[in-house]
Amino acid sequence: MVCYTVTVYTSDLTTATTFNNVFIKLVGTDGESNRQWLTSLKGAATFFRGAVSHFSVCCPKSLGKLVLIELDKKSVLLFPEDSWFPAKVEVKSPEGDTYHFPIYRWITDSEVHRFREATALKVFEDNHHLGRYARQQELQERAQDYRWDVYAEGIPHCIKTEDPLSLPCEVRFSFTKTTEFLFTASSALTELKLKGLDECKERWPDIESINRVFFCKRTDISDYVQKHWREDAFFGYQFLNGVNPILIRRCTVLPDNFPVTDDMVFLHGESSLAEEMEKGNIFLCDYKHLDGLQGNIINGKKQYLMAPLVLLHKTPDDRLMPIAIQLKQTPAKDNPIFSPTDSEYDWLMAKIFVRSADFNEHQLNVHLLRTHLLAEAFAVSLLRNVPMVHPLYKLLIPHTRYTLQINFLARLRLISKTGVFTQFSASGGEAMITILKRSLSSMTYSSLCIPEDIAERGVEDVPNFYYRDDGLRLWDIIHRFVEGILSYYYKTDAEVQQDSELQIWISDIFQHGFLSYADTGIPQRFTTVPELIKFVTMVIFTCSCQHSAVNSGQYDYGGWMPNTPISLQLPPPTKKGTTSKARMLQTFPDVNTTVQGMATMWLLSSQSSDFVPLGKYPEDHFSEEIPCKLIKDFQGELEVLSIDIKVRNESLEVPYTYMDPKECINWSMSNNVFFGDQCVNGVNSMLILRCTVLPKNSPVTHDTVFLCSRSCLTGEMWKGSMFLCDYKSLDGVKLNAISGKKQYCSKNT
Repeated sequence: MVCYTVTVYTSDLTTATTFNNVFIKLVGTDGESNRQWLTSLKGAATFFRGAVSHFSVCCPKSLGKLVLIELDKKSVLLFPEDSWFPAKVEVKSPEGDTYHFPIYRWITDSEVHRFREATALKVFEDNHHLGRYARQQELQERAQDYRWDVYAEGIPHCIKTEDPLSLPCEVRFSFTKTTEFLFTASSALTELKLKGLDECKERWPDIESINRVFFCKRTDISDYVQKHWREDAFFGYQFLNGVNPILIRRCTVLPDNFPVTDDMVFLHGESSLAEEMEKGNIFLCDYKHLDGLQGNIINGKKQYLMAPLVLLHKTPDDRLMPIAIQLKQTPAKDNPIFSPTDSEYDWLMAKIFVRSADFNEHQLNVHLLRTHLLAEAFAVSLLRNVPMVHPLYKLLIPHTRYTLQINFLARLRLISKTGVFTQFSASGGEAMITILKRSLSSMTYSSLCIPEDIAERGVEDVPNFYYRDDGLRLWDIIHRFVEGILSYYYKTDAEVQQDSELQIWISDIFQHGFLSYADTGIPQRFTTVPELIKFVTMVIFTCSCQHSAVNSGQYDYGGWMPNTPISLQLPPPTKKGTTSKARMLQTFPDVNTTVQGMATMWLLSSQSSDFVPLGKYPEDHFSEEIPCKLIKDFQGELEVLSIDIKVRNESLEVPYTYMDPKECINWSMSNNVFFGDQCVNGVNSMLILRCTVLPKNSPVTHDTVFLCSRSCLTGEMWKGSMFLCDYKSLDGVKLNAISGKKQYCSKNT
């Protein structure tokens, strides 16, 4: 008789506990154990959240090298079937070997679930018949769970799901229908103290009124923006280090539709455009994706969305200064080219229209399409086509896991017919899908790879370009890490070509993510190890680093509305000398549009309390010595970069933090965590109580609140996992009237 020591780790997630009976079977190359009930002296606490429990499984003889384990659970008398989230299982053999079995998923039923030993195996290396069977079964189930859907023609395909609760449990974060409001702009409106203004359809009477709203929520950078938004130097700076740093490119020849002349920009003949272009000092930003689009209708009023061209000049003191702006793509008498020598408000209004165009280009192309929608294509293809035991799955799952739910919520709350973006941005409605289509059709693989993108745009030596500096270092660090991992598993190009799961993964991405557009340059299959390394580097960079660069600063640069108007409601001037401060205020979006934009940008750029930075891996998917060492080396390089960035930022007037590895997200589970944390650690921590019986006036049912359908309110209350905050003292209270307007306060439970 030989005995195996089995250690089961239950996750520390709030509802990870199970009171069901748990059974295990060990499967090895030389046999398998009996199905054994895992019992211990801990009793009901054996599989409590965060528990580490030890068991002994004995067999008549050695099972050889362990291939997989089988886990299942059965409900017991008086307890319904519940959900369990085991993190991992470790098994020590009588020969002294330790086997690791990563799980990291919900088990919600009584079916048998098979989990492979952690040693990564490519499909052609999986020689054990039960291993191959488990691999095939896993992929068949995943093909059903992760199906492609078309949200709109001409944009990347997405996962097919009816609502967040119909997503597979493993890709859902802690989310319930009762707290779904936390993912809407409404929650941010509350946090920003803007409730009430979201229904005000009036124009802003003066800048001071905008200032009073802005001061509800500020950051150091948003304060700087509020003070410097009118300045040309700061206008130019944002093309380098704001939330849209990928548009600017060096200009060597003026576009035919932008007829700027020397006397427009060099009044005293001190230089010429030709000379400055030859020196590499002229730069162009072209918003051609927005050309010819109809603006939205907001509050019954037509909105205006321009497609500007902006010319910038690098001065001898290394500042990037705007020297010419044309607000429409087609030159005409009623489409003047504005310059800094025009009147104060002519020039300022031209810049405001550019900033509004930049908001719409950024949100739809740079942020939504190039990070979120592409990340979803990478994730769905990974989950459909690559099993847990594959090295690619182990490498990428930390960077893609919660993409699917985040994107579903974005479609539901931001870009659906009733979404905030659709209702309140200039490009909401038909223009939105048109911009996405145009952006995807013109996208290139090289533009997603920052070393090539920087070179193609000719901005390698532009001074004070911190997005480029930090991004290139991040790319190199990630590339070395990915190269180390993948070169360990793929020794030759032939092994890459032989890996059918890998080839299906990239084929699905090409077909569903890039709609089979060959002009993108996206590979349709991998033929060499370097090709694979480059693409996987791009995936990690896009999901983590690029997303951080274009997302985290949204409120910093957009919280002060005049710097980033979500929409504009008067047309641009058609001739010079007609603009004034009063017309600028009339052009700005209405109060409700402004605060909806502020709230949305605050919500999108807020960091959740369970944020996991780049390079940190709470889940142990790799077990081999070399990959584990490579992860530590990766973390060390990221730490050095983070320190360098912090040292540099100490001397900067505006620090650039968005590509600091400690600010780049691996993944985050939920903003709900922050909401719940405030109930415990906020200013009113005395209200929360453990809930053992639901109040009669709160008819919550288990199927409306739990992450997994098998969870039960009664069971969770028995576990001590349910808590209650009841604001009954506010019930029936007569509320104040402020500025002649009735105020509202909800009595929540």
